Amino acid sequence: MESTSSAATTVEDALAVLQRELNRGLELIGEAHSVEGLRSAESALLGRKSAFSSVQRNRGALPEDARRSLGRRTNEVREALKAAIARRSGELERDRDAGLLAAGRIDVTLPGRKPRPGSQHPLTSALDRVVDIFTRMGYRVVEGPEVETDWYNFQALNIPPDHPARSERDTVFLDVPGHHDLLLRTETSAMQIRTMESQDPPVYVISPGRVFRQDTPDATHTPVFHQVEGLAVDEGLSMAHLKGTLDAFAREMFGPDVRTRFIPDFFPFVEPGVELAVSCFLCGGTGCRTCKYEGWIELLGAGMVHPNVLENVGYDSERYTGFAFGLGIERIAMIEYGVPDVRLFYESDVRFLEQFQGVGVAG
Repeated sequence: MESTSSAATTVEDALAVLQRELNRGLELIGEAHSVEGLRSAESALLGRKSAFSSVQRNRGALPEDARRSLGRRTNEVREALKAAIARRSGELERDRDAGLLAAGRIDVTLPGRKPRPGSQHPLTSALDRVVDIFTRMGYRVVEGPEVETDWYNFQALNIPPDHPARSERDTVFLDVPGHHDLLLRTETSAMQIRTMESQDPPVYVISPGRVFRQDTPDATHTPVFHQVEGLAVDEGLSMAHLKGTLDAFAREMFGPDVRTRFIPDFFPFVEPGVELAVSCFLCGGTGCRTCKYEGWIELLGAGMVHPNVLENVGYDSERYTGFAFGLGIERIAMIEYGVPDVRLFYESDVRFLEQFQGVGVAG
């Protein structure tokens, strides 16, 4: 009788523990506000260190009838807790999905988002501006191949194989079987020859395009850059026509108050040759960082077409004269926009390029 009474007391204690765990469990499960919180509650209620597991482990010391009775109640409590966990898990998952849907909901009554506006690259803007000025003067745009022969790039332009000017060009020669004289053009001057070969005078053309040299990239040099070459051939053209043309270009490009200065220089394909400088359009010629405090900015090279160049294409150099000029678009853009490093134009940094939205070259 004594052992039966002791066993009954133990069973009663175990049943009481199960009831408390069931009540506590239902409360914890109901208070769980996330799937992670629910998993923590499940571990606390049914894990190896829980009171529920302790009751299960101690059940083996009871008499068979008491063990069977306690086993049934243990299973009932476990199933009740698991059912409550499953219900709460479904509720939490539905709430989570509803929250995700709400966060991603599109309010069709709101105004649409404006797309990010695009704009021309600053080099394209500068090039278009230069081309526009000369076409309004009556010049025609011609374009040619970027892969040239030695004849068009050098020899026809009065630069024979032994001419020292070749060493200044840092030419990129191409290794093409069967073609020993192919290269990437070093300037668009080659289009002077191609144009004059294809037509009789008068000739008034400009040739924009990319050119290539084996330059080491730095703040003022890049292996690929852009030029605009100009050529005029007609009867009676003189240095006065060249100066008038470039003076008109500078005023249109940089404003009516700009002044021009022509300085003697040497280029193999012109004679005489000059360098055009313009008064600084930022400081008015008083001196600033852009013009290196000199008041003048070197802009381009030009000159009267050398008679040898005219003869190379079959023009009568006694009857016809001409002038040519060439300018770098990167230099124009650097001066106009105050860009200190030419490499910035080629790095595709959106933060840099955004500065030029809606901005055009002055004029």
